[in-house]
Amino acid sequence: MTEALSQKAAFNGVFQATGIPAAHCEADLSALAKDMTTDPVDLTRKLVQCPSVTPKEGGAIQLLERTLSAAGFTCFRADRGGISNLVARWGPKGHARTFGFNGHTDVVPPGDPADWRFPPFSAETVDGWMYGRGSTDMKSGVAAFVAAAIDRVKTAPPDGAILITITGDEEADATHGTTAILDWMADAGEHMSVCLVGEPTSPNVMGETMKIGRRGSMTAYFTVSGVQGHSAYPHRARNPVSATAALMDRLATHTLDHGTEHFDPSTLAVTTIDTGNPATNVIPATCTATVNIRFNDAHRSDALIEWLRSAADDIAKTTGVTIDMKTKVSGECFLTPPGPLSDLVADAVDTTLGRRPELSTSGGTSDARFVMRHCPVVEFGLVGQTMHQVDERVEIVQIQQLKDVYRAILDGYFA
Repeated sequence: MTEALSQKAAFNGVFQATGIPAAHCEADLSALAKDMTTDPVDLTRKLVQCPSVTPKEGGAIQLLERTLSAAGFTCFRADRGGISNLVARWGPKGHARTFGFNGHTDVVPPGDPADWRFPPFSAETVDGWMYGRGSTDMKSGVAAFVAAAIDRVKTAPPDGAILITITGDEEADATHGTTAILDWMADAGEHMSVCLVGEPTSPNVMGETMKIGRRGSMTAYFTVSGVQGHSAYPHRARNPVSATAALMDRLATHTLDHGTEHFDPSTLAVTTIDTGNPATNVIPATCTATVNIRFNDAHRSDALIEWLRSAADDIAKTTGVTIDMKTKVSGECFLTPPGPLSDLVADAVDTTLGRRPELSTSGGTSDARFVMRHCPVVEFGLVGQTMHQVDERVEIVQIQQLKDVYRAILDGYFA
């Protein structure tokens, strides 16, 4: 018996137990299914009450695994490096039409609980708002797409599959999170045709923005070594501080680009210069500095690293110091060109909320930077004004609205 027929038989059994003639079952299936819809607000509350401060699981992944298993999803764990990761599939493995959702349940530390209006994991509800760490980023988004997926397979089992991927490692290094899930999927033969990441995307108003790409991010760490000496005799020393200042000035004043069709200009920010030198009459032996680059689709990290290395070598040659450079690439720039996937999401938002979202590539990084290697990906979620803040909170009506949007996306995809 197929999953859809099993669901239908279960509904028929409910009606027969009440004495309703079988002839009426077909007409009443949709009404019963509607009454059995999953409440995303209650699920959000339960998730917020899980103290899943990264990298702790806090019970959130276990809660979702139980919820999805009970709804007929086949659940797998893709844990790695002490991180809990969940993959849940409804429908046939490897189907050509598999819609994917991606999100995370780990949250940033709440800080001092005394600074909060309510305890940060209480999920207290006041005046239409739910308070708690992770309420916006992004347990409400996870709850909304889980609820939408469960309701879709209950009420209108799709011709295809739904794959839900949830990690407990997005807010920290993201080393064993979505990347571990994608590695597990490759080994297991699991696949998503397209994917939606449920991160908060709207700055002010629900539905105003969706993300079709993100800038790349990388950090460069410089250690400049010279020769220590007395500040009264600078000619006897090689000053690493002035060499560092010259290098930072060269990098910070360089125009990387003027922007591209879908991206603003790339940026480079000097984030720190340190010597650890308390003396005013000593030229120190070393100086360190760090820069962070957010780059658009005019660049790749390897080319930027080459440029940084060339600038450092030139300053070293001019000043006589030595410069060691280390780099960390958090993610490459990516773009899902406007087309069927972004149209699908925009149509669902327009139909549900009466607003057509702007296509954006602004903001920091997200796990979409990993998913883009697997399939086309976009991001759509709540208003993110309070994420990572004290008294983080979500407007309850937005949780239901987001579930409705996600359900409309699924209906449109499988239509």
